[in-house]
Amino acid sequence: HGSWLNMAEIEIGMLARTCLDRRIGSEEEFRNEVKAYLKWKNQFPKPISWQFTNEEARIKLKSLYPAI
Repeated sequence: HGSWLNMAEIEIGMLARTCLDRRIGSEEEFRNEVKAYLKWKNQFPKPISWQFTNEEARIKLKSLYPAI
């Protein structure tokens, strides 16, 4: 259903725990914190490994997919 949404929630949670876990005094400081986090995060990418293909999903989750 919303596995991409789960991934987004995980990323936002990591951002919050990593650099937004304290009071930030200004918008500029906030932007700098987020930029630094993204720079660090992009240096060590971890691609998402989807568990199965669309075809496998249609079989395993047949009731969730409309008939084509």
